[in-house]
Amino acid sequence: MNVLVPLPFALPLLGAALAMVSRRRNTWLRVLAPLVAAGVVGAAAGLVAAVARDGTIAVQLGGHPAPLGITLVADRLSALLVTVSAAVLLAIMLHAVAEGAAGLDGREPGVFYPAYLALTAGVCLLFLAGDLFNLFVAFEIMLASSYVLMTLTPTAERMRAGMTYTVVSLTSSILFLTALGLTYAATGTVNLADLSGRVADLPAGTRTALGLLFLVVFGIKGAIVPMHLWLPDSYPVAVTRVTAVFAALLTKAAVYALIRVQTLLFPRAHESWIMLGLAAATMVVGTLGALAHDDIHRVFSFTLVGHIGYMLFGLGLFSVAGLTGAILYLVHHIVVQATLFLVSDLMQGRAGGTSLRRLGGLAELSSFIAVLFLVPALSVSGVPPSSGFVAKLALFQAGLGAGGPLAYAVTGVAIVASLLTLMAMTRIWTLGFWRPRPEEAAEPPAPESYTRGGVRVMQSVTAVLVAAGLLIAVFAGPLSAWSRRAATDLLDPAAYRHAVLNGADR
Repeated sequence: MNVLVPLPFALPLLGAALAMVSRRRNTWLRVLAPLVAAGVVGAAAGLVAAVARDGTIAVQLGGHPAPLGITLVADRLSALLVTVSAAVLLAIMLHAVAEGAAGLDGREPGVFYPAYLALTAGVCLLFLAGDLFNLFVAFEIMLASSYVLMTLTPTAERMRAGMTYTVVSLTSSILFLTALGLTYAATGTVNLADLSGRVADLPAGTRTALGLLFLVVFGIKGAIVPMHLWLPDSYPVAVTRVTAVFAALLTKAAVYALIRVQTLLFPRAHESWIMLGLAAATMVVGTLGALAHDDIHRVFSFTLVGHIGYMLFGLGLFSVAGLTGAILYLVHHIVVQATLFLVSDLMQGRAGGTSLRRLGGLAELSSFIAVLFLVPALSVSGVPPSSGFVAKLALFQAGLGAGGPLAYAVTGVAIVASLLTLMAMTRIWTLGFWRPRPEEAAEPPAPESYTRGGVRVMQSVTAVLVAAGLLIAVFAGPLSAWSRRAATDLLDPAAYRHAVLNGADR
């Protein structure tokens, strides 16, 4: 089973190399890329089954023993997130292929496919990395790939957004490398399992300084307030399916890294007030920003920022219940956020734009797209019995169960943020779907031009993601049980340390 651990990373990396060599053969690329993405889903599903049977699995690449070599680790949390992420990446890839087949984006550069597969490799490596250096490498793979994807079909606006995104990302990478170097200087290792024992022996001031530095690093990458300003200026201007990937995975990858580092290296529940305060600020600022904008992509981007706060809330509680809620929210939000942006792509193709000032009558133009929007919009707002409601309920119960005025206050903020999110989604529904089309709106495409096979595939892929969001709620019991066991493992990392330092060769 050990061969399954590097496979979700190795497959897309090999696929990216093959796609780059044949990047001028679009027909071949549109077959190769989905096949590779489907292979990653299969490998990830096998990894979940192996972890369910054997527990945490660690692999030492190159034959060097831990903590000296390159370590990849699959536990309940990483295996779950690799599988969910791979499935969403496959869905967005199929959407992109169908969009090209529909003639809506026939001039798409061939470099899209190798960059997309390289991004897939970076995401999978990040979830599986067992040391800080390869965590850093994974972020850099994602950064290089995402810059290429952001500046596809370049415009002046996209190039400016790409520069903003790159400068901010490089700044956080420099801070990450600094934190990594300081950690190595203080402990003599970068292996996470080894660090979990050595960091505890450092002076309290050193531990606090390193913990806060990592919080800043992943706070920038995860768009935690007040380190969020780059995201609403960058994501909305990219091609919509690219924005769907970014919104679904890049910020969540940073949240995962923060969860992993904070629970393994800096388990300091008595200082969690910092994270709880940041969580409350992130929820409020993000959801208020969503209400202040008229472009659908900007509304979704600010909603994304606000809902990062929910995951930080679960981590800040630093309990099994809180981390269980955070894991459930990660899974829910990866699926639902991708779905919202793919729906907005369909809306844009049907109505000719994403500005709420120029949208209207979409329910009459396409009742199917109206349903595709309504389901994830209610879910991200936490309306029962959606997956968003399940995840938020778990967090609310954890907050109330934690006790203390701060936990109660942040729980109240989370409830208010849910209501604000519902207001933002209702505004899109009212202006974009219910009201008549305004006179200044662009002319919708002719009905026959929107019934091509490629467009139908795009709608089908989006419908599958909508159904996946509903299935999260349907199977909330088994998913909650898995998440609870993953949260228990995070707070008691003995099995993780044993698999890496003692059981890697089993």
